[in-house]
Parts: sequence; structure tokens; C-alpha cells
Amino acid sequence: MLVWERPEPPDRPTPAPLSRERIVRAAIRLADADGLDAVSLRKVAGALDVGPMRLYGYIATKEELLDLMVDAVHAEIRPTGDGWREVLRSLAEATRRAAHRHEWLADLIGGRPQLGPNTLASGEAVAAGMGGVDLGTVVPAIAAVNAYVIGAVRREITERRAERASGMDQRQWQATFGPYLRRTFATGRFPALAAVVHDGPHLDADRNFRTGLDFLLDGIGAHIAS
Repeated sequence: MLVWERPEPPDRPTPAPLSRERIVRAAIRLADADGLDAVSLRKVAGALDVGPMRLYGYIATKEELLDLMVDAVHAEIRPTGDGWREVLRSLAEATRRAAHRHEWLADLIGGRPQLGPNTLASGEAVAAGMGGVDLGTVVPAIAAVNAYVIGAVRREITERRAERASGMDQRQWQATFGPYLRRTFATGRFPALAAVVHDGPHLDADRNFRTGLDFLLDGIGAHIAS
């Protein structure tokens, strides 16, 4: 029986009452503070001041705990809007905001579909908001937006982690490697790339995300119009 359907143990008087919700909230706090490496059933039990064995009545494995954490965050992703374009944009931006609040989410999304109730509710909101669009378009369109968001979010989170690990923000990194690129481009071996770096727009993360999303939505719109 999946964790979503498995009953919790009956309540019992203890110094530290438990529930799956309390366990998941504690795990999310640990992950928000120190990443997924800080999350284990033993560490979560310590944060709740209970013995690790008590958690096994509620959650059988760490994989179940991670699934519950992802589903809990999906409660923050509620796409809204009038029409398919607004709904897909809302899905993309809400997912990105959730990943910025919970960086570890970027490590857990993108695999097999999540099946928890909050995740299904988010999917329902998107599918319902695309009413009037044929299902042959709805399915790949949602998949394309999710793929774009996952890729963009992972790149942004990786950049954040690199800044923390190196102590250099993006400008400092560019200043460090700028002389190397100037020497390399001066050889004339990479003229197209040199033009992009020298003359192309340098967008911040927000504008880059929204511009790329607009390109994707324009393509979906062109397909629907045809």
C-alpha cells in the first residue's frame, strides 16, 4: 500500500505526539537549512525529540519521506489564470518560486510523476485550465513547460550553490575568467561565440527565465493556432 493510502498509527498519549505532517515539516526544515544530506529518519527523529523507531510507524523508508516532502511543497504550486497561456505561465513561475524557497526540490523533480494529493491537485488545476485545447496538444505542452522549468531551475540552483562554494558571485566569476576569454577570442577561432559574448544581451535570471518561457509559449500558441 502506498504511503498516501496507508493509515497512520492510532493516536496515543506520549510526551511528543507524532503525525506524518509533523515529520514532513521537520524534514523540510532540515532540508531548507542544510540540503538533502541533512535529511534522514534518524536526523528527523532527533529534530522531533523522539526515537527513530517511532517514525517507522508513519514512514517506512527515506524514499517515502522524500516523496512526502515533494508533495508537501506542491501545496505551494497552485496554477491559476484565464486560458491555457496564463495557466502554463502560472505553473512555470509557481514551480520556480517553490524551488527557490526549497532548493533541494531541484534535486527531486523531473523523474517519474509524483502521485501525492497535492501534486495531483496541481496537475488537475493545469489540465482544467487548458480546457478547450485538444488533449493531443495539452499533454506535450505541459511536458514541455515542465521540462523547461526543471532545466532552468536546476541551472539557477547550481549557480547559487557554486557561488556559495566558491565565494564568488557571477560578476566576480566573470572578472576572473574574462582575461582568458579575451585571449581565446582574439585567436579568431570562435567568431560566432565571441559576437554572442561581446554583443549579445546579458539578462538577469528573472528576465532570462521569462524570455525563454515566452519563446516556448509562443511556439505552443503557434501550434494551437494551426
